[in-house]
Amino acid sequence: MRVLGLETTCDETAAAVVGLSDDGRGAILSNEVLSQIAEHAAYGGVVPEIAARAHVEALDHLIERALAQAGLRLEEVDGIAAAAGPGLIGGVIVGLTTAKALALVTRKPLLAVNHLEGHALTARLTDGIGFPFLLLLVSGGHTQLLAVKGVGDYVRLGTTVDDAIGEAFDKVAKLLGLPYPGGPEVEKAAAKGDPERFALPRPMLGRPEPNFSLSGLKTALRIEAERIVPLTETHVADLCASFQAAVTDVVVDRTRAALRVFRAAAGHPTALVIAGGVAANQTLRRALQRLAGEAGLRLLAPPLELCGDNGAIVAWAGLERLRLGLIDDMTAPARARWPLDAARDEAGAKA
Repeated sequence: MRVLGLETTCDETAAAVVGLSDDGRGAILSNEVLSQIAEHAAYGGVVPEIAARAHVEALDHLIERALAQAGLRLEEVDGIAAAAGPGLIGGVIVGLTTAKALALVTRKPLLAVNHLEGHALTARLTDGIGFPFLLLLVSGGHTQLLAVKGVGDYVRLGTTVDDAIGEAFDKVAKLLGLPYPGGPEVEKAAAKGDPERFALPRPMLGRPEPNFSLSGLKTALRIEAERIVPLTETHVADLCASFQAAVTDVVVDRTRAALRVFRAAAGHPTALVIAGGVAANQTLRRALQRLAGEAGLRLLAPPLELCGDNGAIVAWAGLERLRLGLIDDMTAPARARWPLDAARDEAGAKA
């Protein structure tokens, strides 16, 4: 079983082919990613119209390269998957429409994948982990703690009440004059700084419900930065280190709370999994590794090339769904918003 996966939800255009190895484990046969960082850098963030046009220009060529790298013709794949949301709607439409056209022409199954499910199931591709496991999903747009009970079966234990962690990193970088994309630049500067110089708050610390709040921390950092202007390189490094240390403390505490909730509701998780773009942060990984060890769990984190947006995680989620017969038709919509825990989200909207 081999699936072609397309990813166009934000500022990476990607196509990949994923299959099953002889032992039933996932195998990445190709994974082509074209970043649009250069196109958006001048604006300090992603411009949706520019992103959508870039996807249109690049996607066909990336599909050709992904198939060639995998040594396959289009008609030899068993399914066509695309991230149908959540994301910038213009880009999502490009990938999903392309997937529908390919599925229609080849008469292959269409798999309209939730982009977040791609991240959620990455540990099953890389490590073959069984259900259920606790997932910390951290990216520019999402910060969630989820009980992953099966394909399509997710229970949200906690989320952010304001900024996502990746968003907070990017805003701090912009505030301090660091280049785009901001998250990696904050981490790089933090490596040279003193994490104890600035006494920044740890919002939500100690609360029983595993939710996050980052806006107050971001505001506190801004106040400290304004207090010591003009900022030197040392100031910036110390601010970044103090901010990263505060975020790490919050993430560990909130994940510990989620473990308690998980065990009370669903028993012992098979692993603690971190996924999403912020999962590339090494300080965060080390802290979660210690937490997992204390809890008697393995920490599973994807290789760096699978932390950000890419086609392989979409193809794998499509393959997981194809194995279960969860196939979509040509009416599958493109969605700007698409929570993994849809039942809880709908219940909250009706309350």
